[in-house]
Amino acid sequence: MPAPTTEAESIEPQSLKKLSIKSLKRALDLFSPVHGQFPPPDAEAKKIRLSHKMKVAFGGVEPVSQPPQQPNRSNEKTGTSNALALPGPEGSKSTQKGVTENALVVGPTLQPKGLNSIGTSGKSTTIIPASVSSYERNFSTSALMERIPSRWPRPEWHAPWKNYRVIQGHLGWVRSVAFDPSNEWFCTGSADRTIKIWDVATGVLKLTLTGHIEQVRGLAVSNRHTYMFSAGDDKQVKCWDLEQNKVIRSYHGHLSGVYCLALHPTLDVLLTGGRDSVCRVWDIRTKMQIFALTGHDNTVCSVFTRPTDPQVVTGSHDTTIKFWDLRYGKTMTTLTHHKKSVRAMTLHPKENAFASASADNTKKFSLPKGEFCHNMLSQQKTIINAMAVNEDGVMVTGGDNGSIWFWDWKSGHSFQQTETIVQPGSLESEAGIYAACYDQTGSRLVTCEADKTIKMWKEDENATPETHPVNFKPPKEIRRF
Repeated sequence: MPAPTTEAESIEPQSLKKLSIKSLKRALDLFSPVHGQFPPPDAEAKKIRLSHKMKVAFGGVEPVSQPPQQPNRSNEKTGTSNALALPGPEGSKSTQKGVTENALVVGPTLQPKGLNSIGTSGKSTTIIPASVSSYERNFSTSALMERIPSRWPRPEWHAPWKNYRVIQGHLGWVRSVAFDPSNEWFCTGSADRTIKIWDVATGVLKLTLTGHIEQVRGLAVSNRHTYMFSAGDDKQVKCWDLEQNKVIRSYHGHLSGVYCLALHPTLDVLLTGGRDSVCRVWDIRTKMQIFALTGHDNTVCSVFTRPTDPQVVTGSHDTTIKFWDLRYGKTMTTLTHHKKSVRAMTLHPKENAFASASADNTKKFSLPKGEFCHNMLSQQKTIINAMAVNEDGVMVTGGDNGSIWFWDWKSGHSFQQTETIVQPGSLESEAGIYAACYDQTGSRLVTCEADKTIKMWKEDENATPETHPVNFKPPKEIRRF
């Protein structure tokens, strides 16, 4: 390798700072007429530079609105008139006498010497002129974006509910409940294989019916006949004559336990769903199976009926909700919004809408098409076994961990969250809600629980909007226009 030359050795190594200063000096020698001073600012160059920056940053954003053009009254004093207005800092009031209203004032800045023509020394307000064209003037930023108020409906005020009666009598988990159309009594089915009938006004036991050999999971009372229907884990569906207090019909066909039961409001038709993944349609009088509605991949655990299509709606452990055409026994629609088992559903007594609950969320759908409306605004974060809604728009959901949440139907806001108290002698783990039902007036609520009790709830008469205000925060809907 040849030795380096002496010229290369004589070059003095220089630092980056020294080189940059030397470069700056050369630039000043070339372009600056007076040494030791900065050149005066070029207003046209600054305007072009800012206009280019705005176009690059906000060129793809549509303008919010066209601000009114204001005439430039004092052009020699004000500088630029086509700038955007934001409130300035503390010292900006006295310094903006000569600036028009359409000026974007950006905080206090330190200016170099010789540029203090606008404002006082030290603190000053910097005026950033915008481009002359209206497109550049109407750019959208987070500071200037129009704030749209939330269109989410505000919840109505509802009085909080309180427990006023605890009924004991069952020897096992209470799994089902149904009210009499006359609103004088209600019946409950239990894991002790009995059906008990209670007086609504006093809570006194009126009658005990035996006949099932497994726990009673579903109950319904007919408003057209003197019949009550029950279904249980023993695969049996029974029709009870309440004038004779005995079973007059049994419906055979289920291959496993029957988990839910519903009566058609206008036809003499009974619907039952169970662990065999089938919802069966029965003729009440002839005991014949009309249809076996097949399509679910897992247990059918909730069902309700309507007078008009879809007349049958089922929810299943396969996370789907199906609408059925009762004329042909075929699926009309399948809703796949849930991610967990749909263990509970409830139909609103007035609106064409229903709600469904699973461990992931409680959702509201419209009928008859099944369009998704919205989720409830909170998550109960437990397995929800029971839900009900009254005409006042108070929906209740009961969870596996004993939590009872009351919701405003319209907005999806949870206005009360309470925990059930297990009866003395029970384990804390026995706090669980298995069934819930309002009476015919919607003013009384009955919950069936894992501690073998039945609890009755009513609204607190002494509560007012002042003592229990609505603590509602609408969901954040970020709308970018």
